[in-house]
Amino acid sequence: MTAGVELRVYAELNDFLPPQARYQVLWRPARPHQTVKDVVEAAGVPHTEIDLLLVNGESVDFAHRPHSGDRLAVYPVFETLDIGSLTRVRPRPLRDPRFLVDVNLGGLARFMRLMGFDIRCEFAADDAELAEISAAEHRILLTRDRGLLARRIVTHGVFVRSDRPLDQIVEVITRLDLAERLAPLTRCVRCGAILADVAKRDIADQLPPLTRRYYDTFRQCRGCGRIYWAGAHQHRLDDLIARIRRAVDERSRAGTGEPSAEASVRRTSPAAHRTEASSPARRPNRP
Repeated sequence: MTAGVELRVYAELNDFLPPQARYQVLWRPARPHQTVKDVVEAAGVPHTEIDLLLVNGESVDFAHRPHSGDRLAVYPVFETLDIGSLTRVRPRPLRDPRFLVDVNLGGLARFMRLMGFDIRCEFAADDAELAEISAAEHRILLTRDRGLLARRIVTHGVFVRSDRPLDQIVEVITRLDLAERLAPLTRCVRCGAILADVAKRDIADQLPPLTRRYYDTFRQCRGCGRIYWAGAHQHRLDDLIARIRRAVDERSRAGTGEPSAEASVRRTSPAAHRTEASSPARRPNRP
């Protein structure tokens, strides 16, 4: 028999395996120079999704080199079980979570900004560039590309399982325990910079006549200069935010694997819920 190890992957990490290989013991080839990280990622599981590795019942780190015949058990992040005395392979959470998304998650990025998160979009960057940005700026990489998460330089990343942006943001907030960090309507949905209060007199010449007549409270993006006010669609925007909060709360209390948020958040295009906004360079429009 070829030298190798017995591999058992637990819980949602099975999603990364072929259907016929899930929820069972697998025999995986392992060469003497390979680490447990190499073996697990060769099976398809990104290292950023792993919280605990056991070899023959003993916790090890990613650099451990298994011997032929060893039993390797791989576990995801533990939400309720205390494993503090064991060797956790997942890095400590970033104190001030900031994010980076690739081209496949533009809709999620928009909703993350809506809920107040610092998120950088690099839709033209290749995998190497994304990995470098994530490491250099200490940003959590959100992606649906498991190969990108397998890059050694990536220390903090999340494989986003859900298909729709509304389900995706509920998934990310819940998995990373971000519910207490929500700060809706504090960032520009176009560039992600912070919004600040601005006096009407300072931007009056940039407002359309009816807006200048009927609205008095405004905020302006510190980055791109876009102007926001509570326009005709504000109630729909407030409803969307409330639905996201409710879906996060329900999922957190349920404590289940990957439920859809569709029951609590209607399938809606991000473009349907926006604050009125204007740019200094053109007539007011919506982000």
